[in-house]
Amino acid sequence: MTATHRSARSTVCVLLLLVSGTSGYASAVRARPQLGRHIGRSAGSPLAHAALRGSLSLPRHSARGTEVRCSGGNEPQSSKYTLYPSRWVQLGYLSVLALLSDWVCFSVAAAPDVWEATYGHDPATLIDIFLFTNVLFCFLEPTIVRKVGLRAVIVGGAFLMTAGCLLRSGIPFTGAEPVYAQIIAGTVLVGAAQPFFQCTPPLLSATWFGYDERALSTAVAINFNQVGIATAFLIGGVMVTDGVGISHYFDLISTVCLTVSLGALVQFKDRPITPPSSSAAARIAAANSGLAEEDTNFVSTARMLLATPGFVQPLVAFVGSIAVSNVVSAFVKDILVNSGMTSQSTIILAGAGFQAAIVIGGIVLGGYVDQTKRYKEVTLACFGISLLLLQPLGFSNCPSELVLVSLLALGALIGPVQPINAELAVEVAYPADENSIEALQQLCGNLFSALLVPLAEIAATRHTRVPGIDSSVSGDSMLLSAIVLGAFLYYRTFTSALKRSAIDCVGDDVGPVPASCEVVLTDVDTTNLPALAELAADDNTLSERQ
Repeated sequence: MTATHRSARSTVCVLLLLVSGTSGYASAVRARPQLGRHIGRSAGSPLAHAALRGSLSLPRHSARGTEVRCSGGNEPQSSKYTLYPSRWVQLGYLSVLALLSDWVCFSVAAAPDVWEATYGHDPATLIDIFLFTNVLFCFLEPTIVRKVGLRAVIVGGAFLMTAGCLLRSGIPFTGAEPVYAQIIAGTVLVGAAQPFFQCTPPLLSATWFGYDERALSTAVAINFNQVGIATAFLIGGVMVTDGVGISHYFDLISTVCLTVSLGALVQFKDRPITPPSSSAAARIAAANSGLAEEDTNFVSTARMLLATPGFVQPLVAFVGSIAVSNVVSAFVKDILVNSGMTSQSTIILAGAGFQAAIVIGGIVLGGYVDQTKRYKEVTLACFGISLLLLQPLGFSNCPSELVLVSLLALGALIGPVQPINAELAVEVAYPADENSIEALQQLCGNLFSALLVPLAEIAATRHTRVPGIDSSVSGDSMLLSAIVLGAFLYYRTFTSALKRSAIDCVGDDVGPVPASCEVVLTDVDTTNLPALAELAADDNTLSERQ
């Protein structure tokens, strides 16, 4: 296997893992007779049926503040749900841990020759081991999260990853050179830890963030692993020049990971003192009143989710997005070389720029979706424009400037489709478990990528002449275009209501109704929704009156 092939295989394998008074209410909402088909129809959920019957009450706002609390506390309450500044700390830790996990996974992909010369093994073997461990724990992760809670899995996962890093590096800065078997063991531990950071962003968003922040927070957490990939290339490409460089490089990773883990131990919290939204409060009420769904295994949960109306469209969008971003990332060097850019430093910077564009695009578009709730329109626009941007990447003799601009713009548009549709899936499947939803999406995306990348590698060797111009188009570009077009056409069939946001719009009964509520409630019969916003006055386990 040549060095180029080793690097390509390493890149392909790791990228498979890339894996939130009703005084104006009446005039703002147009009621439709479709409640029975939308609100509360989530695979027979007890919480959903209770909501329809009016037996489950959401918190009511008053001049004294939110009356449902997650736990004890003396913080002053405002007239709306309190959003605590510490939510950004929680998001920061989850995002950095996701970064670190992919940095470890991708750590030696930038210098495969040095790794093989030092250890005598193909670096892609480490990534294969990481991949299979990751998939196994994606199946186990939802059950573990339900049993022990968000803080326990994040902090526990952080120290599990730290243990893996220390096995790979030995005691930092002592000059230790771990044997290959020790590095394998460390890689297994990091692969087992990654799903706890990869699948929990929607759960963190629902637990900590408000009605108009969830898509943004999910976008940051889900896409921050891209920064880890860029970090691996930028720092690894500089430090990994020989065996001593590998040792120092792994020491640096271990030190950073240990520092972040200690910080998470001290600062990461399971949930805020009070819920951030009506839908979050309803979940707490259900858990305390015995109406929450019974624990089921992941296979049963996946079957239930796939049967939920409106769930498959965001799943298809998520899978299409992760597949395109993975394939483009895997073959970015070939794309740039075909356009005449052969400098290794230019290729590394362009690849890092593509990953950064995914993160920036997620922040911008996620914020827009939070304010407007136009999940469908934004996703269709992203797919439509991405279809156009893919064309310069596949044409031969295309100007290098156009290729580079198209590459960065593609990252900014195709990447955000993942977190936006992770949140949309939570909306339509509410009150299903957010963590299980993301685990299912990640599994489907990774498995589809595992099948697609080898096909794209074969297709890239085939070129079709374009009549009338002196150019040809590569088969991998045509393959990705077909996937994007198919996802675009199927996604147009999405018509389901945003059930979680509908409850938030009705429950938020103090102050002006958010403009996005008109979008949320357009296709929802609001006849029974006001009952969801009444406080269960006698339920002393749920409320703490001031």
